[in-house]
Amino acid sequence: MRLRHIEIFQAIRQTGSVSAAAQLLHVSQPAVTKVLQHAELQLGFPLFLRVRGKLQPTPEALALEREVEKVTESLQGVRRLAKSLRRAPGQSVRIGAIPALALSLLPPAVLEWKRDYPDMACELSSDHSRELVQKLLMREIDLALTLNFSGHPGLTTQVLANGVLVALASKGYWPQDELSKPLPLADLAGAPLIGLSSADPLAAKLDSYLENVDPPPRVTISVQTYSLARAMVESGAGLTVIDPFTALGASTATTCIRPLTPPLPITLYALTRADEPPPHMLANLLDILGHRARDLLQRL
Repeated sequence: MRLRHIEIFQAIRQTGSVSAAAQLLHVSQPAVTKVLQHAELQLGFPLFLRVRGKLQPTPEALALEREVEKVTESLQGVRRLAKSLRRAPGQSVRIGAIPALALSLLPPAVLEWKRDYPDMACELSSDHSRELVQKLLMREIDLALTLNFSGHPGLTTQVLANGVLVALASKGYWPQDELSKPLPLADLAGAPLIGLSSADPLAAKLDSYLENVDPPPRVTISVQTYSLARAMVESGAGLTVIDPFTALGASTATTCIRPLTPPLPITLYALTRADEPPPHMLANLLDILGHRARDLLQRL
């Protein structure tokens, strides 16, 4: 199948008719029909059958669909990259951050930075670490903030701050006289825990730390993001172990924070592309992010 065949195939699958596909692609109906007939002639089997006035995919078309979607996704990636390459440098900056940082550290830092760059267009997004790396490499963002070390040869990594994981619990979970003391890791033995998804890098790191706790904590609720874990604790669900940036944003009226002992270190990283110097204004933003992160961590 040629790319034009794939485009027509996808349009008919989305719309269910040749006329609607033609409208979607801004071409004439005969043009769509001609391309479809050419595709079927080359393949040697029909792609669609008319059933009660609508085009239904044949079994062969359904078998092709997954591979066709892969090609379509690759084409969309090429288009996004081409659009990014057309973008004039110095006019805007695009920043991606993991949800924990996007909801805590990033907003006030960007507002402070914008005082020096009021005319600079700024695009913010939130994603998990793996997606942020991919977006950087595809030039869809200029800077990524994460708690996960990438090590990708195409990226430059800068350490902004170092901290530790903390335990966050609902008010009353711990006795009042223990709140000013670090929480021994051994005290998590057998405890019911609000845990992070096993696909999360921080969850994998925490699991390695808890290997020697016997019996291990029991994950009774599993969540996808640190902020959701915090929200569960704020609602009275119990205990979680999360990054300090998310924990420090929790309501002090309903939660308590305790660092763990021995400490479980984490690092705040800034990622940029290695094959090009980052826009000069990003250096100021990274300074602000680093200072704000360190100030937050001092509160622990």
